[in-house]
Amino acid sequence: MDTLDTEIQAAAKKRARAEKAFNDADAELRELLVKGRAAGLGPSHMAKLTGFTREWVARIAPLPKSD
Repeated sequence: MDTLDTEIQAAAKKRARAEKAFNDADAELRELLVKGRAAGLGPSHMAKLTGFTREWVARIAPLPKSD
């Protein structure tokens, strides 16, 4: 295996680790947004906290259904 092959493999492994880290952080954020919404936080407030749009937050964490 030459140097380029080794570099390509290393970059692919690095990308896979970064993708897993992103997916884990994304799942954590989505879970917290749902918890925040259930606790009465509004999408505008959470959008300010996250830097995402109000619409995105509202789509991820809609108003919980009342029983």
